[in-house]
Amino acid sequence: MYIEHPSALAGQSHPPRLEPALESLLSQSMLRVDVMDELYHCGSRFIDEPRSAFGVFHLIGTGQCEVEGDALDETLLLEPGDLVVFPHGDPHQLRAAPNGDARTTRMICGELHFSSHSQHPLKHVLPACFVVRAAQADALFRNLSAMMLDVVSVATPGRQVLLNKLADTLFTLAVCDYAQRHGDHRGLFTALADARICKVLQAVHERPGYPWTMQAMASLACMSRSAFAERFVQLMKMPPMQYVTQWRVNVAERLLRDRQLSVATIAEQLGYSSEAAFRRLFKRVSGICPGRIRAAGSTCHGIRLADTQAARPSLLSAA
Repeated sequence: MYIEHPSALAGQSHPPRLEPALESLLSQSMLRVDVMDELYHCGSRFIDEPRSAFGVFHLIGTGQCEVEGDALDETLLLEPGDLVVFPHGDPHQLRAAPNGDARTTRMICGELHFSSHSQHPLKHVLPACFVVRAAQADALFRNLSAMMLDVVSVATPGRQVLLNKLADTLFTLAVCDYAQRHGDHRGLFTALADARICKVLQAVHERPGYPWTMQAMASLACMSRSAFAERFVQLMKMPPMQYVTQWRVNVAERLLRDRQLSVATIAEQLGYSSEAAFRRLFKRVSGICPGRIRAAGSTCHGIRLADTQAARPSLLSAA
């Protein structure tokens, strides 16, 4: 499913501002945004991205570019400043527009790494592809995009770190924009537009270790237990306590990568009575032991832009 940025649709009403609830989700989420390549198109050369286990995005810097793939009903023309996102890593192809100058087509490409074991709420509700058009975006989005292109163009110390942080912010703006403007909300975004359920979700995101019960959440929503449970399941497609459990595991996966925190400390922070109980639940929900997450986290290091370009020579292939 492809979703076009609809901000220019006349007469479209917008849901309430969602930044607080989305911020609480994004700030606690196991999500990493990495810039992997800065590419110039030349002649008939193009990007051919196979299906991947992580999300992919492309920010067009100069020139025009066409994108097509199974997730799209038709070929899209991207202009300078446009951002196209494939949150689930669907295969796609990009090439310079037929009527454009391929020698001037330039873009920044990157990856979105969601939590790989627990079910990430955001990834679950994002479409296969969505585009933020520079012509329809606000000034903050356009300025941030321009800043990324400026950073790429100079050999400044810490360039990779700066690019990753800017890309993380750009993706956050893109998600907020999608949630604000897309009229066909579903799942998490629908719930965030419901003032009562949104209040509960924000509280759960910010305080995952609180001893949440159905009654506590229903009271926070100012609803009866039965009405709250029915509404929550209708919007989120899962019972409230199941969402609490999945969210705790998502947060735990992030905390487990901090080797200064013991597993017992993490279990206590997330509201579990014992380390053993936490270990059993984490493995049941994620399918992997906490120790394996910790071991994997110790091998993760920053990657320089030049290294990733050298490591991915097949990214550009002849048409």
